[in-house]
Amino acid sequence: MSLNTIRMRYGWLLPVLAAVGWTLLVSPAQAVQATLRVLTWSGYADPDLVAVFEKRHGVRVEVTTVGSDDVLRAKLADTRAPAFDVVAANTVEIARFVELQQLAPLTMADIPNAARQLPRFRKLDAIAGITRQGQVYAVPYTYSEMGLIYDRQQLREPPDSLAVLWEPRWQGRVLAFDGGSHAFSLAALHLGLPPFHIDPAQWGAVARDLVALRRNVLSLYTLPEESLDLFRRHGVAVMHANYGQQQLKLFQDAGLDVGYVVPREGALAWLDCWAISSRSRQQPLAAQWINYMLEPQVGRELTRRQGLANTLEEPQGLAGGVVKGPILWLQPLEDTERRERLWQRIVSGDRPERF
Repeated sequence: MSLNTIRMRYGWLLPVLAAVGWTLLVSPAQAVQATLRVLTWSGYADPDLVAVFEKRHGVRVEVTTVGSDDVLRAKLADTRAPAFDVVAANTVEIARFVELQQLAPLTMADIPNAARQLPRFRKLDAIAGITRQGQVYAVPYTYSEMGLIYDRQQLREPPDSLAVLWEPRWQGRVLAFDGGSHAFSLAALHLGLPPFHIDPAQWGAVARDLVALRRNVLSLYTLPEESLDLFRRHGVAVMHANYGQQQLKLFQDAGLDVGYVVPREGALAWLDCWAISSRSRQQPLAAQWINYMLEPQVGRELTRRQGLANTLEEPQGLAGGVVKGPILWLQPLEDTERRERLWQRIVSGDRPERF
């Protein structure tokens, strides 16, 4: 048989044989290397920390970061894209994902570093949203409580109550966060009411309390850097710190003589956790990732780089007895849209008798 005849009859096999030959040249480790897909927030999985995990386990980690809960929900639910294996989300979102059966229950024996966490983070059944019917679906990772930041030169003693934000003597020297959801929870706490589920008969009272707060504040802020500028330029005495420890670090790094306190009524707080997607094909590896995230050095780097508290060590800003009340993890609200709608009326100057 001539060479030309062989080429005509079997030429189609040549690319296939070449591909097979190339595959055989690839090392076994490369051929079977697993990929862990992580859905998270900026600063939670920095490249150098990811590289350590990749080298330790001989895997590839693909990190996708999001900037809002809406995007997080959409990406986790997208069945057209490759499934994520592990996700970081706050407790309110975790509860939602559990309800939608988007998370897999965890085997805590696979996450031994959880035993290193502070006692309040080991009591998983006491944290709303992360357990269901005896199963654990998420492990706490980082958090921020929304305490009070105060100027030590104007307030010689730490304020022990949220009432300081409403005190007439500080009128024009108070800052508050511009957000209806948290504002209504703050006022409810001030009035001694449940912060996440306002009774229909209490809406008017809470709204009127926020009108009084609005009349006492110098300004509302949305970003930490904005609050720092306002605090420094206008001689602010006290503020509700929506960003908590992260905000405190920003102020201290800027050289301000400020203190921080969790008042006796308590402080709202978000708690971000790690969880495993129910669609994951790498669940054992995902558990190893969560365990790695709970290593002391990883936690310290999160705190050092991002100013966020980790769950292994008490933040420096909460030392020395500044926690006077409970830390209240965010829960689903009774009516987010109503809160935002009323808040816009309040900040626009609506009168108290109209609520």
